[in-house]
Amino acid sequence: MSRSALLLLADGRFPAGGHAHSGGAEAAVGDGRITGAATLAEFCRGRLHTTGLVAASLAAAACLGLDVVELDAAADARTPSPALRTAARKLGRQLTRAARATWPSTELDALAGKFPKGAHQPVVLGLTARAAGLGALDAAYCAAYESVSGPASATVRLLSLDPFDATGVLARLAPDVDRVADLAAEAAGRAVGQSVDVLPAASAPLSEIGAEAHADWAVRLFAS
Repeated sequence: MSRSALLLLADGRFPAGGHAHSGGAEAAVGDGRITGAATLAEFCRGRLHTTGLVAASLAAAACLGLDVVELDAAADARTPSPALRTAARKLGRQLTRAARATWPSTELDALAGKFPKGAHQPVVLGLTARAAGLGALDAAYCAAYESVSGPASATVRLLSLDPFDATGVLARLAPDVDRVADLAAEAAGRAVGQSVDVLPAASAPLSEIGAEAHADWAVRLFAS
């Protein structure tokens, strides 16, 4: 296992396309749910314990070697919004390209062949972590952190929020990220002996609704 690989994969500058997506923050800013650091913290905490937990468990399960087709179907079932499914596959396609260039792997090659338009991003993330020699908990941490770092970074642009305040939000969420990553890795471990059906299916209906509305905006800074 290489901690350097973990840092590289979790780095927002890794060319996986995440910079173009706000993780629902743009829609939340638009309807007044995020207005500053305090409401950003509330938004991120809610996202972390719902969609973040789901993404982290899918990533951990993929890292453990569960069938990617089954995991992708599980991701679809846990993403009611067509707009979010489309965004997840676009991100998955971009991550697949970056991962294959960075950590060449026959499993990543096979994934690209099975999903030419992209598999769900958390599934690709888990397989990327596996190719990089990382473990299931590492993959869960990457997914959990991404679920809050994306909105925090986007809000700096959307609201001209002080970057120090946004970073402070992420720092205070660290214990929650730890808990979510642990829960996700434990769930993935159970899925190895059972099925993908035991993975978390936490929902965030307001985020799903916001994503559908955001997809119809005529002018927006972020794709999702």
